[in-house]
Amino acid sequence: QVQLQESGPGLVKPSQTLSLTCTVSGGSITTSAHYWPWIRQSPGKGLEYIGHIAYSGRTYYSPSLKSRTSISRDTSTNQFTLQLRSVTPEDKAVYYCAQARDYSMEYWGEGTLVTVSS
Repeated sequence: QVQLQESGPGLVKPSQTLSLTCTVSGGSITTSAHYWPWIRQSPGKGLEYIGHIAYSGRTYYSPSLKSRTSISRDTSTNQFTLQLRSVTPEDKAVYYCAQARDYSMEYWGEGTLVTVSS
């Protein structure tokens, strides 16, 4: 059973960088054919796909967030990280990491709330 756990600050100031880490257990982030998304849900809105890093290390970013987003990984610790730059209050959301394959989310983290406020 794969488990994912998000970690990082729950409060970020405007214009700063949001940084979250997803720790994966029970599976490897280098497992072939899998990829590792970050997804968020803002209050009162639907799920928004931020981007992902594939088992190969290749990344994909949503066009709407691409200019502010970086996703990286550390294979030695089986973690992958989201950085979202220049945040505004509109970036307040519950952020989820997941494991995916063939356009289907197989496992989700429990999510972590990030608030943007001074």
